[in-house]
Amino acid sequence: MNAPELFTTLDENLINENLLSYYEAIENASQDMLAAARSGDWDTVVKLEGACAVLIAQLKHAAQQRALGPDELALKSRIMQRILVNDAEIRNLAEPWINDLSRMVGGTTDPRQMH
Repeated sequence: MNAPELFTTLDENLINENLLSYYEAIENASQDMLAAARSGDWDTVVKLEGACAVLIAQLKHAAQQRALGPDELALKSRIMQRILVNDAEIRNLAEPWINDLSRMVGGTTDPRQMH
C-alpha cells in the first residue's frame, strides 16, 4: 500500500491509525533486520534497510496530512525507542571492530567517546 492509497478518506482516526501503522511497520522491519544481523545475513539486512527507507518516505508524506495526538505521540515515542535499541544492536553487530579497537587501547566501547 502506498501513501496516496492511505488517504482516500479524511477520517482523522483512520489517518492516525495509518500513521502509527507506519511506525509499527518500521519497528517490525528493524526487528527483522536485527534477527538477520544476528544470524549474519547481511544481504537481508540491506534489503530491509531499503524497505525501511521507503516506509520512512511514505511516513513523512502521510505525517503532513495530520499531526498525532498526545496518546499517539506517547506510543510513537515508545516505538521509536525500541527502533533505536534495535539499531544500536545492529550497529554493534555490523561493526565489532569498534569494540575490539576499544579493548586494544583500553578505552570505552562508545564510539562517540573515542575521539
